Amino acid sequence: MLGTNNLIEVDPEKLGGTPVFYGTRVPVQNLFDCLEVGETLDEFLDQFPTVTREQALAVLEESKARLLTGDESPA
Repeated sequence: MLGTNNLIEVDPEKLGGTPVFYGTRVPVQNLFDCLEVGETLDEFLDQFPTVTREQALAVLEESKARLLTGDESPA
């Protein structure tokens, strides 16, 4: 299982500091955008093969937990 420190990376050298999946250049926002328009998780993973299923699910779980507890601090 991934720890919260290994979920999202914010680095000014990667996409100007846009939050990306750790170890990739894929913005986390892309996951939510894909789901919002009705794409499945598998479709997202096919489009962004550098993101693992474990990473995507962990980000979704962390987001859910933060939403339900009202925690808005960064991962």
